[in-house]
Amino acid sequence: MNVDIHPSWKEQMQPEFDKPYFAQLAAFVKEEYSKNTCYPRGKDIFNAFEHSPFEKTRVVIIGQDPYHGPGQAHGLCFSVRAGVAHPPSLINIFKEIQSDLDKPYPESGDLTPWADQGVLLLNATLTVRAKQAGSHQNKGWEVFTNAVIRQLSVKREGLVFLLWGGFAKKKAALIDESRHYILTSGHPSPLSANRGLWFGNKHFSKTNEILSQNGHEPINW
Repeated sequence: MNVDIHPSWKEQMQPEFDKPYFAQLAAFVKEEYSKNTCYPRGKDIFNAFEHSPFEKTRVVIIGQDPYHGPGQAHGLCFSVRAGVAHPPSLINIFKEIQSDLDKPYPESGDLTPWADQGVLLLNATLTVRAKQAGSHQNKGWEVFTNAVIRQLSVKREGLVFLLWGGFAKKKAALIDESRHYILTSGHPSPLSANRGLWFGNKHFSKTNEILSQNGHEPINW
């Protein structure tokens, strides 16, 4: 199957694209987009891979589902386009960066600059029907994104995986901890953050410390 994805990822993931489940997933997504309003736009489904090529990925942040409100999702987990109101989880991410790195709260919620520095902003499910959270789960996306994580684990070394919340933490089973770094905390959603499970995790400074210790440029969060 021909999938429009960055060439570096195409090379790594072609075996997945050729599997029966992916053909079924592609058919499902095509039908959903033809009959319903879905997010993100078709051309943004693989946006995370466009901005963070396989060999340039240094950090991986795992989300669950794209935002399902109008104008929010654009293919990068937790990110919204410039000018769009910041969702609650993103607000808490920026607040943690404020206290961790003493940086001002940003005007734009667009995390593309992170992605362009090698932060793979990966949702486990890459599409969603408008106003219906989780509507495209268990259709094959998770099989594909699990394979992405496994491929990074096997083929790369010294990556930093940020696993926020119970769903993301389960992905640790796919990662070789002898080759990579895993930082875990509660989810940045208000439910988790207000219970003291998010704020103070210092994941952004810790990630930069790990990168620097390994001779890599820190991320400008």
